[in-house]
Amino acid sequence: QVQVVESGGGLVQAGGSLTLSCTASGNIFSINYMGWYRQAPGKQRELVAAFSLGGTTNYADSVKGRFIISRNNTRNTVYLQMNSLKPEDTAVYYCNAGGSQLVPRRTYDSWGQGTQVTVSS
Repeated sequence: QVQVVESGGGLVQAGGSLTLSCTASGNIFSINYMGWYRQAPGKQRELVAAFSLGGTTNYADSVKGRFIISRNNTRNTVYLQMNSLKPEDTAVYYCNAGGSQLVPRRTYDSWGQGTQVTVSS
């Protein structure tokens, strides 16, 4: 199995910054995809930012210019630096990782438990 664990959420005032971390561990052969999603109360889960195979990055239009996704391949870790936070960024942020596990060799698609980010106005 491949486990994904997020950290770094919390309460911040509008205009402030937070950095989330996500680490994948366990039966990993490769990580082809790693990214952040969020889900606000009463809304569907949406993509925030992600790395895909080849290193390309995707950002939601609502966070472009404010959020930065980065990674440490050695540590199987991805970060989400969130700047100029707005109350509408309040949500549970989830990390998702996908790739191939080691034994048996098959694909995985793992989600973390989520970390709460609350932005006060």
